[in-house]
Amino acid sequence: MREQLHKIYQDAAIDISGAKKPEALFDIEKKYLGRKGKLTEILKSLKNIDENERGSIGQEANQIKKDLEKLISEKGKALSSGHEEWTIDPTLSGKKQHVGSLHILTQVRQQIEDIFLSMGFSIADGPEIENEFYNFDALNIPPHHPVRDMQDTFFVKKSGKEKLALRSQTSAIQARYMKTHKPPFKIISPGRCFRNESVDSTHEHTFYQFEALVVGDDINVGHLKQLAQDFFSAFFQQDVRVRLRPSYFPFTEPSFEFDISCLVCGHDGCSACKHAGWIELGGAGMVNQNVFVAAGYPRNKYQGFAWGFGLERLAMMKYKINDVRLFHGGDLRFIRQF
Repeated sequence: MREQLHKIYQDAAIDISGAKKPEALFDIEKKYLGRKGKLTEILKSLKNIDENERGSIGQEANQIKKDLEKLISEKGKALSSGHEEWTIDPTLSGKKQHVGSLHILTQVRQQIEDIFLSMGFSIADGPEIENEFYNFDALNIPPHHPVRDMQDTFFVKKSGKEKLALRSQTSAIQARYMKTHKPPFKIISPGRCFRNESVDSTHEHTFYQFEALVVGDDINVGHLKQLAQDFFSAFFQQDVRVRLRPSYFPFTEPSFEFDISCLVCGHDGCSACKHAGWIELGGAGMVNQNVFVAAGYPRNKYQGFAWGFGLERLAMMKYKINDVRLFHGGDLRFIRQF
């Protein structure tokens, strides 16, 4: 019996010393000290030997068990601390490490912010759950206007007397900013917006807007158009022309839809721009004086312009993406391309 114990100890010590990985060490411990391990079987068989020898052999077996547990513990610490040399097979193929990155919309937003910051603009922010005053009233949107309809706006539960909604445009950020700042100023207001719309390849109920607001003593449409051309040329890294067309928005007067020259054909006309040479991108206009009055400014003292566009729309044009739903779908195959 003693010879068996010594043989088990010697074999186990050799195996423990040669273990190269924690997994191998676990298997060795199981082999000798597990429920069906070699040393465990010896301990179970002590009841079958002579009573005169049972005590001394039992003590010896328990001591060997303690010694092996100590060897296994020390080896485990050495493996976990990296002090053991690991066998490297240079013929094995490497495993590609997937490193996280910023979402494409975050990247585009940062590109836009960098351009405007270089032009002297500040960045303004505001809450995504907005009250009626900043989301509608301060923007000259009257109570009867269809944009307040449940079909367009996500209203939420009232907070006291206030009627709250998920903001439908980042113009609400501009209204808040004007309440606490006096002209002149130049700000951008990027952020997430929500509208109760049917989802398809070009529309989403949750999307990002990017708006600019410039207010001062002598601001005109020419400043608006020049700023737009400078920004889009910097963003797309090519010469871009801007065209303004008459439109209507409650918070601007006059109001415009603005187009940029087609980036695919260079204004010559192609299927992407329906052979018009222009691509519609967003809305703009001179700030309505009623908006200034709502902010606490004297009527007709200041002039300003506001213009904005959808962040997803701009990203789609720059990176040739044909479905807006890809941005928020969570498909890693799409996200990892950027």
